[in-house]
Amino acid sequence: PQCTVEVLIPDFQGNWNALKIVAQSKPDVINHNIETVPSLYKKVRHRGNYQLSLKLIKRIKELDKNIVSKSGIMVGLGETKEEIIKVMEDLLAHNCEVITIGQYLRPSKAHLPVEKYYTDEEFKELEEIGYKLGFKEVFSGKLVRSSYHADEVYNEVIGR
Repeated sequence: PQCTVEVLIPDFQGNWNALKIVAQSKPDVINHNIETVPSLYKKVRHRGNYQLSLKLIKRIKELDKNIVSKSGIMVGLGETKEEIIKVMEDLLAHNCEVITIGQYLRPSKAHLPVEKYYTDEEFKELEEIGYKLGFKEVFSGKLVRSSYHADEVYNEVIGR
């Protein structure tokens, strides 16, 4: 009973009934990663749809205001700081409460190369920007991934 449940979901290709089923199972956190900035979507998430992902994130809170909404982005693929900030603004406008920002690391030579390695200072700046914009929780760092400290995220958001 004291277990906290976070689910990481796909966009369900716009099948809102599938999202409804997930929400009805009452997870504590629903996470859907936006992954990258719109200008890189076709290159990074060729089967993804940025606007569809935003709509899905917004629907989480519409289905159940008690579920924490979360998303994540990987940086280092050629995006600009301004583009990252715009993604943050878009997520907030779609009721996202928690964001993770991590360094993209190339898993194999078959994957896209890293265009930039962000510094600790740059990750700290993105974290500060996220809080100033209004996220309830921001995890930003080289090794941050979408499930980064998931239990702490939930406790922090619920506790505020």
